[in-house]
Amino acid sequence: MTHYSLLGVKVNALTISELNQLIGQAVDRKQKSIIANHNLHSVYLFHRQAKMRSFYGLADYIHIDGMPLVFWAYLLGLGLQAKNRITYVDWLKPMMRKAAENNWRIFYLGGRPGVAEKALRKIKDEFPDLKTQCHHGFFDMHGASNQEVLAEITRFQPQLLLVGMGMPRQEYWILDNVADLTVNVVLTSGACFDYLAGVIPTPPRWLGKIGMEWVYRLAHEPGRLWKRYLWEPWFLLPLGFRDVVRLLKKK
Repeated sequence: MTHYSLLGVKVNALTISELNQLIGQAVDRKQKSIIANHNLHSVYLFHRQAKMRSFYGLADYIHIDGMPLVFWAYLLGLGLQAKNRITYVDWLKPMMRKAAENNWRIFYLGGRPGVAEKALRKIKDEFPDLKTQCHHGFFDMHGASNQEVLAEITRFQPQLLLVGMGMPRQEYWILDNVADLTVNVVLTSGACFDYLAGVIPTPPRWLGKIGMEWVYRLAHEPGRLWKRYLWEPWFLLPLGFRDVVRLLKKK
C-alpha cells in the first residue's frame, strides 16, 4: 500500500471504508494485523521515544488521526483530503455495524472501571447481536494482572481488539504483548469509548472537518491537554522545514 512521509513519519492515506476493508481481509485470512494511527502528538512522541518507533515499525497500516497532518499533506501537494482523516469517534459505529453483520467478536481494553461497560451498553442498544467484552485499562502492565487480562482476551477469542489506554501506554502494551495475542486485528483507539460513554464531551463533528477539534478538547481538559496542543507542535517545525526542503529538491 502506498505510504506518505510527513514530518518524519510514514502514514497510509486511508478512508473509513478502506480501513474496514483491510480489517475484513485480515479477519477472513486469519492474519494478525496491527493498525496504528498518527496525529501531531504521536509524531512528537515518535521522535522522542525509541519504543514508540518500535511500535510503529511493527504496524501493518498507519492511518491519519488529525486534520493538521491532512492539511500539511495537502500543502505539500500530496493530494490528501478530509476523508483521509479517520477518528475513531466517526469510525466506531460503521465498524460495529460491520462486526455485527459478520458475527465478529470485539474486545475493548481501556478506560476507567465502568466506562467501557457503559459505552458497550450504548453500542448494544444499536447492535443487539454484537458480541463484545471489555476490561478497564487500570492494571499493572508488568504484573500478574496483565497475565489475567491476556487470559481473558484469549478466552473470549475476539477477531478485533481495541486498546484505548492513551499514548504511549496503549502502544507500549501492544508492543510488549503482541506475541501473546490470539486476535486478527489490534487497533489503538485512544479515548473513543470515553467519548461514547459521555465521560468526555464529544466535539461537534464539523469542528473536526476544519481542523479545530483540538480547541474544543483543550477547553474541556486544559490541565491534561495544554502541553499537547500548545507546546509540542513547536518542536515539529524543523520536521516541517525538512518536508519543504525535500519537496523543493524534487522540483
